[in-house]
Parts: sequence; structure tokens; C-alpha cells
Amino acid sequence: MKIQNILFICCSFIIGINVDVAGQEKSADETSTNERLNKQASELMANRVSATKIMSDELAIAKLEKFNELIAAENLMFPADELYNSNWDTVHVNPFLNTKMDFPDSYGINCVSFVMPIDNENIRITSKYGPRRRRMHRGIDLGLQIGDTVRAAFDGKVRIKSYERRGYGYYLVLRHPNGLETVYGHLSKFLASENQVVRAGEAIALGGNTGRSSGAHLHFETRFLGKDINPAEIIDFENKTPYKDEYVFHNIKINGKKSNIYSTSADALAVHRVKSGETLSHIARKYGTTIAELCRLNGISQTSTLSIGQAIQFRAKQVTVEASSNAIKNTLPATQTQSAKQDTPQTPAVNATPSTNKKIEIPIPPSSSDDRVVYHTIQSGDTLYLLSKKYGVSIEKLCELNNITQNAIMKIGQKIRCS
Repeated sequence: MKIQNILFICCSFIIGINVDVAGQEKSADETSTNERLNKQASELMANRVSATKIMSDELAIAKLEKFNELIAAENLMFPADELYNSNWDTVHVNPFLNTKMDFPDSYGINCVSFVMPIDNENIRITSKYGPRRRRMHRGIDLGLQIGDTVRAAFDGKVRIKSYERRGYGYYLVLRHPNGLETVYGHLSKFLASENQVVRAGEAIALGGNTGRSSGAHLHFETRFLGKDINPAEIIDFENKTPYKDEYVFHNIKINGKKSNIYSTSADALAVHRVKSGETLSHIARKYGTTIAELCRLNGISQTSTLSIGQAIQFRAKQVTVEASSNAIKNTLPATQTQSAKQDTPQTPAVNATPSTNKKIEIPIPPSSSDDRVVYHTIQSGDTLYLLSKKYGVSIEKLCELNNITQNAIMKIGQKIRCS
């Protein structure tokens, strides 16, 4: 009997120990499960917060993109409206011809989106900008065949669609948000309508030989507030690209006590129309140049007879400008001017008046071709490494200039910017 009691007590003790251990194990399992569930819940909450932030950022970006699209659309509907004071003349190429214009001292014109107005592989200039016999040729002539496609040089809006029998023939005038206007003359057919918004490179007409033209070509002009600018100052027609991403228009008064002629750049040629009684000596004194220089530029001799209305070409040697804040800004080095642009609004007031009548003499710096953009046409075997060695620029810089990667595949005939 005693032995049975002892065995019963032992079994009860063993069973009690097992139950206690099982209870501890169950409690540990429940704690582990709770921790795991808490961890998963934390991760889910973190992912939810992260997703919410991503969605918020994406929504902000989408709103910004939509806003920028609306601004761009408005700029196309009313191109350079503030600059032109809402003047939308649908008749005259130069709507300010009989208006005294107060041009801004300088104005930056964005040329990044430029597209050649014709598709020809080899661009042939048949007539340059400048005096032509008794009249001024205010554009540049590009050879083409009748029926060739003519394209918009920049995004813009058609201001004039018209015909001029003794001049442009069928022609279009486009105004662009960058402040320029472009003229396309001697067309054979219109592909765009008046007030139509067009994109850079969009077909707007077909080339022809209409109006005052001796052969099929496109007469192409670039104008700023009605003032003609030599297109070859802005565009490198040989390489079919602008010289710089931004062309700066300058309003420069040519030196001379009685001069009232303004030039668009320091090294541009200007034109004087001969009036009754004027001689080469009189013109030379008026514009601070020499008779010999006038003869050289115009292909005439000192004994040549001048005709009333004849165009005499001369080059500015020095400029006289009003000492306004904008004019003083033009005297700063290029690096200071660029930094100033970032701190001040780009669009100037067209009717701004000088703050003082004091005159300052500013010598014109010699023109240099070193600051022109250099392009290379890819040939068989060319690599970024070879181009970097040839043009003295790093591979990283080449990639940055052309928005490509170092392992990009370049095609034969592709143009690569090298400076």
C-alpha cells in the first residue's frame, strides 16, 4: 500500500511538472506570435505612409507639369504678348514701321528649339542679308525646288498669311514666344492658316518662285519688334543649328553726332540711304568712318556717283548708348551678365525710358569665333573617346552637352556638340 502511494505521488509530481512546462511553452508561443503580428502591422503602416508620400509627391509633380503645360499653351496662343504690347497686326510685316520704338537695351532670345525651315541635306545660300542694288535685302535666300516643304523654325503662331506681287509673293509671318518673328517668302502653297498655332518643324507651306523672285528659293527673315536681324548672326546654316542656345539682341546706336541708326549687334553692318546732295565724304563724317572703308564695303570707287536712295553700307566702330540700368548691364563681363539674368526678370519693359541723359562711350570688342558652338558629324569609327581627344573636352562633358550616356550608340551622320 505504501508503495502504491509513493508511485501515485511521483506520477502526480511528474504530471505537474509537464503541465507547467507546457504552459510556459504556450505562453512563449503566444508572446512570439504577438511580436510577429506587431512587427507585420508596423511594416504595413510604414509601407502605407511611404505609399501615401509617394502618391502625394507624384500628384504635386503632375500638378506642376499640368501648370507648365498651361503656361506653354498660353504662350503659344499669345506669343511674346507682353513684349509686343498685344500688337497683333495681320497686315504689315513690320507693324512698328511708322512708330518710334523704344527697344530694350538687350533681350535674350531662346533658340534651343530651332528647326531648319527646309529639309535639304546640303543648305545652299543663294543670297545673303544686306544691301542689294538700290534696296535692302532683309533676309537670307535658301535654295530649294518648287514644292519642297517649308517648316516653322520655332514654336509659334501665324500672324500673317498673304500675297505681295512685287515683293514676298505668297508669304507667312510667324510670331514666337521667344520674342522673334520669322518671315517665309516666295511660297507656292500655304499649309497653315492665319492665327494657327504651329510647332517647330511643322510643315507650314511649300516652296516656290512667286512675287519678286528670279528663281525658286525660300526668303527667310528673322525680326525682333519689327527690326530685321541677319539670320546668319543667329543660325549656323552650314551645320543647321543656332550658334548659341541664346541669342542676345542688342540695341546699339552707331557712333556719329547726327546718327539715328541702330544696330542689333556690335559687329553688324548698317545701311545709310543716300539723300539729295550727300557725298561719300559727308557720309563718312556722319558715321565716324573713312571714305576708303565705305568704298571697300560697297564695291565702289571714290569717284563713283551716288544716286538718291542708294544703300551705302558701313560698319560700326564705336557705340553711344544711354546710361540706363540696362545699358550699364551690357558693359559687364559675360559671366556677370549671366548671373544678373538669373536674379532679374527676363522680359524688359518695351517703353522704358532712360534714367539719365548722360552719354557713355563703349568700345566694341573685336568679334571672335572662339565662343561659337562646335559640332562634329559622326563618321565610321568615331567614338566619344576619340572626339574628346580631338576637341580637347572630357567624355563626361560630351555626354552632358548632348544628353547621352557613355555607352550610347552613335549613328553615322549624327551631329555631336563638342563645345
